[in-house]
Amino acid sequence: MLCAAPTEGEIQLCEVGETIPARRRDDRVLAVNRSARPALARMGANMLRLDYSDAYARMTRAALTVAAAGTDGPIVADAGSQALMTLARRVAASTIPVLIEGPTGTGKEVLSRFIHMASTRADGPFVAVNCAAMPEAMLEALLFGHRKGAFTGATEASEGFFRAADGGTLLLDELGEMPLGLQAKLLRALQEGEVVPLGATQPVKVDVRVIAATNRDLPREIAEGRFREDLYYRLNVFPLRLTALRERTEDIAPLAVAMLLRHAPDTQGGYWIAEEVLAKLEAHKWPGNVRELENVIRRALLLAGDDRTIAADHIVFDHPATPVVGASVSPVNLAAADTGERKLSAVVRQSEAQVILDTLDDNDGNRLATARALGISERTLRYRLASMREAGLLAAGGAR
Repeated sequence: MLCAAPTEGEIQLCEVGETIPARRRDDRVLAVNRSARPALARMGANMLRLDYSDAYARMTRAALTVAAAGTDGPIVADAGSQALMTLARRVAASTIPVLIEGPTGTGKEVLSRFIHMASTRADGPFVAVNCAAMPEAMLEALLFGHRKGAFTGATEASEGFFRAADGGTLLLDELGEMPLGLQAKLLRALQEGEVVPLGATQPVKVDVRVIAATNRDLPREIAEGRFREDLYYRLNVFPLRLTALRERTEDIAPLAVAMLLRHAPDTQGGYWIAEEVLAKLEAHKWPGNVRELENVIRRALLLAGDDRTIAADHIVFDHPATPVVGASVSPVNLAAADTGERKLSAVVRQSEAQVILDTLDDNDGNRLATARALGISERTLRYRLASMREAGLLAAGGAR
């Protein structure tokens, strides 16, 4: 029999003869029961039930890790991840800026939320802003707010994200995508604790703890003139780095269990992941990191149907983007081009698509590395991939 320790939220072994509900410090209850058929289920908002078997040690350990952490927080089992969480708890108790670095899809927003919830600002708002997802022309107004009539279309005033996060935490995700001109205004907001809305003449005081996150190599961006050095040092007071999922294999099984609980259609029905599946997941490279793992688990649940045990044939990994037009682009047929059967513009688009796809494949699907290899920005690469998908040059579910 396994049960949860009642004080520190750790898991300990104990010998008992029946199901024991063991309460943890956050008032979640883990009911653990020895059973011939292992299963993990959510029993209401504050209780998980684990029926385990000694023959399924790997899955049992993973399930207990999830139960100890709670399914809405960071799931860590790897020694490196645990060390990172120790640092995150320490920085949460302070008010200094935090810079979180790491590849796309590694959980930077999850870590940011954990820092917020572990801080004295936990009762305040947590506002997450993706700098790459907002139009450059509107980014300043969205961050700092604007007065009515400040620009065409400003029919009413807006407080902006900084003031929306007043008394709490503001996450600036994909910070490396922020235009240089706006970086100077962000630096002033950090230094002075105030913002000037568009159309206003007087600054407005704000009390905001800023966490910045990026998948870019900012020192390299500074060297190439795309990021301000003074802003980097202002943010880089306490850097935290998330590694790629393939570098922390002990986190994979618990994360898979957490995804299973999150997306299972019947949360009380009791689901399980076969041991050979966990081994298969741990052997995968995971170019899309945790985001790709979530895709795989959601796909597996769909393929499993009424079967509550995820088996090896339910696991289908994401693949690098592949062109619909074929493995290579044929030489230009000048005669066909003259008759309009094959236009030069189409050949150029196909050739460009092939170069992008080959470079993506060479970089294991990593868009940042691909963009650098091609000599373009990641924003431009995203635009090209979207255009390729619309033109039918990407297979469905292609590039990440």
